Amino acid sequence: MGWTAADIPDQEGRTLVVTGANSGIGLETTRELARHGATVVMACRDLERGRRALRDVRADVPDADLRLEECDLASLASIHEFTDRLEGEAIDVLVNNAGTMAIPRRETVDGFEMQLGVNHLGHFALTGLLLEQLATDGEEPARVVTVSSGLHERGEIEFDDLHGEQSYDRWDAYSQSKLANVLFAYELERRFRTAGENAESIVVHPGYADTRLQFRGIEGRGTWLRTAMRRLSNAVLAQSPERGALPTLYAATAPDAEGGAYYGPGGLMNMRGSPDRQASSEASYDRETARRLWERSVELTGVSYSSHCESVHT
Repeated sequence: MGWTAADIPDQEGRTLVVTGANSGIGLETTRELARHGATVVMACRDLERGRRALRDVRADVPDADLRLEECDLASLASIHEFTDRLEGEAIDVLVNNAGTMAIPRRETVDGFEMQLGVNHLGHFALTGLLLEQLATDGEEPARVVTVSSGLHERGEIEFDDLHGEQSYDRWDAYSQSKLANVLFAYELERRFRTAGENAESIVVHPGYADTRLQFRGIEGRGTWLRTAMRRLSNAVLAQSPERGALPTLYAATAPDAEGGAYYGPGGLMNMRGSPDRQASSEASYDRETARRLWERSVELTGVSYSSHCESVHT
């Protein structure tokens, strides 16, 4: 049958931060973590939607230990405010889950192309600002889990036009941001190893999961037919958000999950099924691209990782 949420170890006494915890994969990740005793910090852009999600989880898990905090990954100021509120708190696992997909070109308040800004740069800044709070002094290593997508395989990092100002295609921009997730996760793991940190960086993808995220790229530009076709495709091929959350939950909690690994559904075309270790795209293993992206990300966000995680031998 494979690994399921029933295999999650007891999470009592552990604190996990989940971005985008109000819907889809993030909501189901929050639900199962809470069910298994974790304290979950729900980092949400929209507090009203976050409050509805919190009530939803507590309806299933009445004793859920949840904390709702505002964090808009499209705003560096909001990210700084969020991390300031968590200052001094030990974090066992950071789940970089929030994202946006295949939307018309827009910019964050800081002038980044929205998909790159939210999916990669926002999480890059968040991770760097929370790095010192990762609980690296315990028996189990702290973990940073970054949620990518199988579509990273078609991605390229366009360093000469990173924000799509010269040419923009919504799916190319999405794929670039998801490749950036994988490159970041692998580079962070290399830096953890070089520094001898008791921490791991793991990257996952949910396969084809039926979530609200898929419809955001259609809103405002698609026809009723496009929406109907997406719903039909989801009904035939997609797995539930609960199943889509399994790779994230496995990476966040399973004792045998490995740093530097890429996990996703192991079933039909890696779109559904139980979590399985997989190979990511050839481009995702390019260390020079990862180094350049890291340096560019530091430059754009102004977040320079602490000295014990600042360099890596490549």
